[in-house]
Amino acid sequence: MNWFGAEMDGPMIVTRTVHFAASATMAGALMFRDFVAGPALRAVPVAGARIDRQIRGIVWIGFVIAVVSGLVWLCLQAASMSGLGLGQAITSGIVSIVVDETQFGLVSEVRLILAIALAVCLVFDRIVLSRRLALAAAVCLVASIAWTGHAGSTPFELGYLHLASDALHLVAASAWIGGLVPFALLLNMAWRREGCSSTSLDAVRRFSTLGIASVAALILSGGINTWILVGSFRGLIVTSYGQLLMLKLAAFTAMFALAAFNRLALTPRLTLSSEDALPGLALNTRIEIILGFSIFAMVGVLGTLHPASHLVK
Repeated sequence: MNWFGAEMDGPMIVTRTVHFAASATMAGALMFRDFVAGPALRAVPVAGARIDRQIRGIVWIGFVIAVVSGLVWLCLQAASMSGLGLGQAITSGIVSIVVDETQFGLVSEVRLILAIALAVCLVFDRIVLSRRLALAAAVCLVASIAWTGHAGSTPFELGYLHLASDALHLVAASAWIGGLVPFALLLNMAWRREGCSSTSLDAVRRFSTLGIASVAALILSGGINTWILVGSFRGLIVTSYGQLLMLKLAAFTAMFALAAFNRLALTPRLTLSSEDALPGLALNTRIEIILGFSIFAMVGVLGTLHPASHLVK
């Protein structure tokens, strides 16, 4: 497969994209539940219970997809490292060698332990402590993806900075993009007047605050990652990595513009008329979800490309 003038591994890109999207949605939904829906809907328990059930459904779907795609990713990585076909890599024992003797395998083992812990916490979701631990496990599961990419191979002290920055980037993206899915469900409930229209303004404001914090973290960590992986303006322009990164930045800018419009134009109108503002918020949220998942696809590709800093000095 040839995109942006470079040969790419289609199955690996698709698998990485699905894994990123599922993991971020899972973690983002749990963050949305604890920081937005829970506090905003505390006064309307019927609506709160309904959105809570929907969020649990999102989390379980994301969890299953993340685990399956993670296993597929491990098998594809083993095939890539060995030069064998996927079937041969699985049947020849190469996968177990990759798990036992490579950094990717070690990270996969740690992430499997986190996934098991998350599953146990989700089973006992009615317990407050279990909910808190589920959120922590999901955030760690997302952050640990940093060790599977370019940040995991950056050497020396710069590598520690890169890993911390990439982990922050992943968690912030999950909080914003992953949180958009349950936010869309909550807006739909408010529009249908299923018991939460009176608290929709509080929920929108809370999610907007979470979004502002996420955007600030994304800009900070994205700037550090770009400095490490691109290194120069020329690298941004002349390499496939830089060109795709610019496309990702364009999608991020479009998401930011929609979020700013929601915050500055539509949210104040909720105090006057939910019928007037909610449809616009719902539409913009759906567009943001599409843009956000397109960013996950670009990240899936970027992880398979050589960083621009390796190609342009």
